[in-house]
Amino acid sequence: MRTRLLPLLIILMAGVLLALGFPLAVSVAAAQQQRVVVDRIDDTARFAALAQFVTERTGGTDERRRTLQAELEAYDSVYGIRAGVFYRDRSAMAAAPVTWRLPSEGEGHEAFSEALLGRRSHDPPQVWPWQRGRVVVASPVVRDGDVVAVVVLDSPTGEMRSRTMRGWLLIALGEVVAMLVAVGAAIRLTGWVLLPVQTLDAAAHDIASGKMRSRVVASGGPPELRRLARSFNEMADNVEEVLEQQRAFVADASHQLRNPLAALLLRIELLALELPEGNEEIASVRTEGKRLGQVLDDLLDLALAEHAAADLQLTDIGALTAERVASWRPFAEENGVRLRVDGASAVTAWADPIALSSALDAIIDNACKFTPAGEEVVLTVASGRDNATVAVADRGPGLTEQELERIGDRFWRSTRHQNVRGSGLGLSISRALLAAGGGSLAYAPHEPHGLRVTVTVPRNGPHG
Repeated sequence: MRTRLLPLLIILMAGVLLALGFPLAVSVAAAQQQRVVVDRIDDTARFAALAQFVTERTGGTDERRRTLQAELEAYDSVYGIRAGVFYRDRSAMAAAPVTWRLPSEGEGHEAFSEALLGRRSHDPPQVWPWQRGRVVVASPVVRDGDVVAVVVLDSPTGEMRSRTMRGWLLIALGEVVAMLVAVGAAIRLTGWVLLPVQTLDAAAHDIASGKMRSRVVASGGPPELRRLARSFNEMADNVEEVLEQQRAFVADASHQLRNPLAALLLRIELLALELPEGNEEIASVRTEGKRLGQVLDDLLDLALAEHAAADLQLTDIGALTAERVASWRPFAEENGVRLRVDGASAVTAWADPIALSSALDAIIDNACKFTPAGEEVVLTVASGRDNATVAVADRGPGLTEQELERIGDRFWRSTRHQNVRGSGLGLSISRALLAAGGGSLAYAPHEPHGLRVTVTVPRNGPHG
């Protein structure tokens, strides 16, 4: 979620900074040019005041005209700005440099034409730093209410464009600093907002994987998320309480039923002493009583398996599998079934040795019971990057697709196998024992016939 929220906030803040930066940059450029224009207007006013008293149109006897020419030449030499005073017929009263004449078109011509109407020329077009334009300002010279000449100043814009560029660089630097601050604030903000969500997600994942004691610390983030964390903890407490009550009920019921069942079996044995030996009804009752006792034992084991925490250890899966095969080989040989271990001989993984041994015992027991005499049960040990597996493949009748979806459910047994001893809880207990340590069970057909049960345990430890 951070990878989606953070870019959105950064783009939004960048858009805001750009929306503020562009008008500010335009304002800086306009201010620099306005400063130049105002300065040039003051200069034209001063030159217009000098030119107002020049009476002679030609010749060099007019002292005021010589003074005006000297002022214009000094102005040009100091500032590098072309300056001139031109009569209405565009001839020069005085100009610096002396050879400079009023252009017949362009901005100078337009400014001169506006000044002839008795008003100062309009502000010149904006000159941007990447342009090489010039600023032309013109003011009329008025004598006795008539415009007799026009003062024209043609200024270069290099220094103005340099100041504008420096102002823009400062703005850009400020934008970069503000963007860095905004990114840091966005990272902190998203972390503050999403931390409770990430914690809540981790706790929900832990509970989904069987760690019912996982809770959320509702100490950070917005008030709404803190309230959600408290509600999640209350929900988890209620769910854990209900599951605990269910486990306690199953354990208590199975434990309390053992005494009446033991008494009932004892009475059956006493009753059998008074009946003829080999009575089929008594034998059937004994069998059902023993089966009921096995179911109660399995229920108690299931309740304990769902409640107990896994004791994870770094375990040699290959050696443990070979040990369990050696223990079950006599039973398999009695049924005419061969047991064989294949695959890697040494594979380490993190598992509860007792839980894994119990799961392998249940799976090997089922494989030996359902595999016909003369067939083989193969246990294959393999390792991957993250998991280690033990696949148990038998040559039994196998299961249909519908039955594969049901296998592992409590008390479920295939209708074709009702005559085989068992309570239907063995694989449920195995699954609960493995799930406590992060393991799992998977079922698939084994070609050409039979069932493949795969035990998977993680190779990464609890710290990983």
